[in-house]
Amino acid sequence: MLPSEVIKLTLIGVITVLVSSVSANAAADEEAGIEPVTTTDVKIDSEDPDSNDPVDHLSSLIEHPEGAENIPADDEMDAYLLERIQRGLAYLSGQQEENGSFGRGRFSNHVAITSLAALAFMADGHVPGRGPYGDQVQSALEFILDNAQESGLIAAQAAHGPMYGHGFATLFLGEIYGMSLSDDRVREVLEKAVDLIVRTQNREGGWRYQPVPVDADVSVTICQVMALRSARNAGIKVPRSTIERAVRYIRDCQNIDGGFRYMTRAGSSAWPRTAAGVAALFYAGIYEDNSINRGLGYLIRTSLPGSTRVRESHYYYGQYYAVQSMYLAGGSWWRTWWPAIRETLLRRQSANGGWLDHHIGGAYSTSMALIILQMPKRYLPIFQR
Repeated sequence: MLPSEVIKLTLIGVITVLVSSVSANAAADEEAGIEPVTTTDVKIDSEDPDSNDPVDHLSSLIEHPEGAENIPADDEMDAYLLERIQRGLAYLSGQQEENGSFGRGRFSNHVAITSLAALAFMADGHVPGRGPYGDQVQSALEFILDNAQESGLIAAQAAHGPMYGHGFATLFLGEIYGMSLSDDRVREVLEKAVDLIVRTQNREGGWRYQPVPVDADVSVTICQVMALRSARNAGIKVPRSTIERAVRYIRDCQNIDGGFRYMTRAGSSAWPRTAAGVAALFYAGIYEDNSINRGLGYLIRTSLPGSTRVRESHYYYGQYYAVQSMYLAGGSWWRTWWPAIRETLLRRQSANGGWLDHHIGGAYSTSMALIILQMPKRYLPIFQR
C-alpha cells in the first residue's frame, strides 16, 4: 500500500488495534508484594496448549481492554504537517555518513542514533528497495549488521554504555524484519540480539549500560522491553518470564506521585523516564493498571507540551516515549497530548528542516521528532498492531 493510501485511511478514521498482552504471574507478584496486573481475556498463542516449552509466546491476537485502543481523529494529519515532515526527512537524509551511520562528533558511528534515523524514514513507509529513502534505510541496516558481534551485542567499538544502542538497534531490526521480511542475516542477528538481552537481565529484572546481569536502571530497562516487544511482533521467541521480571522491576521504580525514579532505591521522579516507564508497561501487555493511570496523570501535570513546567533535559527522549504512552492509552489522553506535541514540535523545527539538540546533535533530535510526528501514519509495526 502506498503512503498516500495509508494516510487517507488514517484520515477517515480507521480503527487500528495495537496488539498483544502479557499476563504477569499473579502468584509471583503477590509473593513479591506487587499489585496483580489487570488484563482482559489474556491468551497465550502457543500452538500446543499442553506444551511445557519454557519460551512462552506473547499474544498478538487479543483485543485490548477498553481505553487501550486508539481511534484516530480526522485532524491528526494535514497537508501542512505532511509538508513539514518531508522537509525533516530531507534534512535527515543529508546527515547520513558514507558508512551508513548517523551521528557526528563524539556521537559518530552511533548505533542508537542510526537506528532511530532509520525508524524515522520507515515511519513514512520507506524500507530497503521501496520509497525515495529506501537506500538510506538499507545503508543504515548494513551499518547495524556490520556492528553485530558474535556475542549478539550490537555496538560500535568505541561505544560507551552499549546496552542503550543495543536496545534501539534491536528495535530497528525487529521493525524492519516485520515490515519487509528481510533476509536470513537480519533474522540471525535479531535472534542473537534478543538472546543477549535475555541473558543479561539482572536478578531484579532490569538492565544497565553494560551487557552483564549486575545492576539496572529504569531507562536502559525500558529500551530493552521495547526491543523485545518489536522482536516478538516479528515472530522471534521471547521468554515470558523475562517480560514478567522486567514488569516487576519497572513497577518497583515508581514513586507515590506516579512518576518513576532512576533505580529501585529511593530517588526523585522525572518526566522523561516516567514517559518511558508507562510506555514499557504498555509494550509488556499491561493495559489496565493503577501504575499506568498514575504515570499518565504525572505526565499531564508535569510535562504537557507547551507548558512552562516542561524541563528541557532529555526533551526529545521524553517526548518520544510520552507520545507513545498517550497513543496507547487512547481516548482523552491522546486527544489532549497529540495536538500539543504536534504544534510544539512544528514551532521547534529549524529553517533547514531539522530539529536541534545541542548535546547529542541534529540527527538524533530530528529522528525523534519525525517518529513522533508520524505516529498517526501507523507504518511501524510496533505502532500499528
